Amino acid sequence: MVDDFDRNDFPEHAGDDVFSKSVRAGKRTYFFDVKATKGSDLYLTVTESKRRIDRDGRFIYEKHKIFLYKEDFEKFVEGLNEAIGYVKEHVSDIVPREERPRDSDFENGDF
Repeated sequence: MVDDFDRNDFPEHAGDDVFSKSVRAGKRTYFFDVKATKGSDLYLTVTESKRRIDRDGRFIYEKHKIFLYKEDFEKFVEGLNEAIGYVKEHVSDIVPREERPRDSDFENGDF
């Protein structure tokens, strides 16, 4: 599932958050959030969120976040593309994950 929205369309969300896009990929969800500084400079946060079960059987979300600043975008994208290219060259059978039903789909009987 892929969701995106422009927070400028929603005045009640004005402030630090400018744009968000979430990408569900198997057991993980990736969030790409564009944020604004007080000086109206933009930067990007990339968050990986993975649902786990703690010792008590409760669901918790493990999150990892990186911050990317506009002056680093070009070099970051170059490095990312190079690393992805390396993986694609050395692993011939990369198969995209199938979308898995969300828990709410099971609760609603939608499979």
